[in-house]
Amino acid sequence: MRRSLWETPRWWIRRRTGGTWQDLIIDDDATDDYFHEKLRMTRGAFYDIVAACTPFLQRSLTHYRTPLMPEQLVAFTLYRWASGETFDSATSSFGMGRSSGIKAVRDVTNAILFAYPDKIAMPTGRRMLQVTRAFAAKGFPNCSGCMDCSHVYVDKPANAPAENYFDRKQQYSVIAQVVVDLDMRVLDVHVGHPGSVHDARVLINLSLYRRAEAGTLFLADAVGLPYGVRTRGYVLADNGYGPCPGL
Repeated sequence: MRRSLWETPRWWIRRRTGGTWQDLIIDDDATDDYFHEKLRMTRGAFYDIVAACTPFLQRSLTHYRTPLMPEQLVAFTLYRWASGETFDSATSSFGMGRSSGIKAVRDVTNAILFAYPDKIAMPTGRRMLQVTRAFAAKGFPNCSGCMDCSHVYVDKPANAPAENYFDRKQQYSVIAQVVVDLDMRVLDVHVGHPGSVHDARVLINLSLYRRAEAGTLFLADAVGLPYGVRTRGYVLADNGYGPCPGL
């Protein structure tokens, strides 16, 4: 017996509701796929983040023009990061104004940093052993990660010398220096130097470099590398960086 078109399972139907936020809070078979599409994570992971961040968001909720729920603020922030949409475009899909959207991203960013203070860190213990073994299998014994800088494009700064942010690709940007392991897990990140600053200069101004200089960044037993080099650990980088401990 032929099935009627009206009997098509709900998850086949294209969503047409009041915006991204309203679609996310619908409880049906399509929600998990929709979370992956819009927020790059499962619904369960999203609500874990909401639960962890809510205590740090409660104090700021009264400062919004209209009442907003913690899950709405977290969802908007994750969507903004995942999609890269402008505030003007993204906020309309979440039932908030542009100024509230900007504040939401700041508040949620701070909440995540307070809620997960140890999630972005150099590996230790069993995880360190897994990482160094994986790099050793690729020919890099005692290696903990890879490091490079990327440029995040911004509008021309209004209250700062614009030439400082004008990078080699003739764009206005700020620099993000990131260290990752073989699974692309972020181990260390710093964002904020103007786009004209050289990668090597970014590095020497960071705590990562100071810890390497002090010998506290890598604590593994020393191993021998080619040409008589002995090291307790290091990260890989390109020749945009000068020679320095642990690099």
